[in-house]
Amino acid sequence: MPVDIREIQIIAAVQDGGANKPSSGGSGASASKGGNDDLIAKCVEQVLEILKEQKER
Repeated sequence: MPVDIREIQIIAAVQDGGANKPSSGGSGASASKGGNDDLIAKCVEQVLEILKEQKER
């Protein structure tokens, strides 16, 4: 008998270890933005793969 999941909740806790903290106030925003762009790109790629798999079914 198959299981039908209608709703899923995902909770994540992200902690910054402090190793990448900038020494000056202005330069940190651009460095952090680059890391976020990589993360967003990976997430979008995974979502597109999931949608592609669902469409093939």
